[in-house]
Amino acid sequence: MNDPSELLLRVRNRAEREASVLPSCASEQDIADAERVLGFTLPPSLRLLYRQVANGGFGPDYQLFPLIGEGRTAVSEYGVPERFPCEHWPQGVLPILDWGCGMYAAVDCLNPDAPVLLFEPNAGPDDWADAWFLDSPSLTQWLTSWLNGTGWWEEDAMMADDVQEPTPWADVARRLAASA
Repeated sequence: MNDPSELLLRVRNRAEREASVLPSCASEQDIADAERVLGFTLPPSLRLLYRQVANGGFGPDYQLFPLIGEGRTAVSEYGVPERFPCEHWPQGVLPILDWGCGMYAAVDCLNPDAPVLLFEPNAGPDDWADAWFLDSPSLTQWLTSWLNGTGWWEEDAMMADDVQEPTPWADVARRLAASA
């Protein structure tokens, strides 16, 4: 995040306005435990989000998963053997939000920019690479889209002529091959 304190403050303020009770933040130990289970480190922007805003429970529509804890978490979703990782889920791509209908927002934790990806399997792709899209080049930009109401998922944005739709993820073939 270029100016993490300003963006995190804006995210926290919106999260507090929208949530009846905001979960407490993840601790450094929670993050260390999550990284140990996942087998990769979280990008700084995602780490800061969980450490300084809340352990999930905020964000677009269905809200971010808690990183770690009870119930559905980013770590548990990534580690469900019958779904993740598998032939269509690249190593190091952490699901952070369930859009419903099998769609996920996920952060590419192996890329220092922490791009946010969209997994959209509903078209029944012949090749799983066709189900992956670049939603935003960074987690920072994705959060800014949420704060500004300009993300593709926003009703007003969906109706706009200039809506920025997710584009195919250019690195997907290489990353899926590496996961196999």
